Amino acid sequence: MVLSFANLSYYSMIVGMQFHEMKKPFLVLIFAILGCSFPVQLISGTPTPIPTLTPLPLPTQTPLITPEPGTEKNPLILALGPSPHPSPDAIAAGEVIASFIEARTGYRLVTVAPSSETALVDALDKGNSHIAALTPFGYLLARKNNSVTTILSSLREGKAFYGAQFIANREGEFTSFFDAERGENTAEAIVALKQFQDKKPCWSDATSPSAYVIPLGLLTQSQVQTKDPAFLQGQLNVVRAVYADDICDFGATFIDARELPSLEADYPDVMDRVKVVWRVPEVIPYENISLSNTLPIEMRRVIQRAFIDMMLTPDGKAAIQTVYGMDEIQIAEDAMYDDFAAYVKASGLDLAELIE
Repeated sequence: MVLSFANLSYYSMIVGMQFHEMKKPFLVLIFAILGCSFPVQLISGTPTPIPTLTPLPLPTQTPLITPEPGTEKNPLILALGPSPHPSPDAIAAGEVIASFIEARTGYRLVTVAPSSETALVDALDKGNSHIAALTPFGYLLARKNNSVTTILSSLREGKAFYGAQFIANREGEFTSFFDAERGENTAEAIVALKQFQDKKPCWSDATSPSAYVIPLGLLTQSQVQTKDPAFLQGQLNVVRAVYADDICDFGATFIDARELPSLEADYPDVMDRVKVVWRVPEVIPYENISLSNTLPIEMRRVIQRAFIDMMLTPDGKAAIQTVYGMDEIQIAEDAMYDDFAAYVKASGLDLAELIE
């Protein structure tokens, strides 16, 4: 037994009290006991080591193998045009598109109907959609997230891009830097637009590429600060306001909103009274078809070819028109949208707020 220092003192006191009662022959025995009880002797030994427990290794989990995309267990997801309530015609047309791609590629597809473009972009970002049509702003947001690569762009009247124009009342103070006969600007934007400093613009709406976002980007690039704008909810209304010259100093529209039949009927002299001050280059794209970056490059090429072939068939073209509103398409690349992206960025607007 190992004694503490307190136990040792008590034990010595008892021995002292009994010392005189013992006979001399026992003295040697007592001192021997005391000597053996000295604490240094008792605790100086090496303590018995405590065995260390070695933890048992956890069982190794077998990693889950994701099936190849486009197979029965991992089908490609084709998104219809965003709508909270897709029509039966759109759903049926989506099945036509999916069936055509399946027949041409051998990939397995399913269709989904996103409630909004915001939901669609989020699904692409999370890998919950692989094939989709996107608006210009939706595409830029998905590209910013590195979610998609565009493969095809929509054409209208044979063009993949369109422009915009700054307009003003001819009786106003502004100088035109656009030669209508040659269809060319006669000065750079920084020169032509500086006359709009501290003037009031009329814009169409807060998500219009041609009648707000891109013109705003150009003004910002040219370091032009304007007064608070008026949003008139329509490009026709912008032309009417500039014609009347009583709401704002200048406006912006697509090229050429002045020629719309409804305007010419009400304002026969609109082409003369409303002048073009400067024209924005054709950098604004129409909708495109994009694919998820999670798909292998070769798979994207095969799907691109399938869409091109589909547009050559009456049923396939009708289905694409119904689902995506595209009458013509052409091969597209991401670099085609760089100028548009630069103007949108210059506007300072939040891409997420430009889609619905």
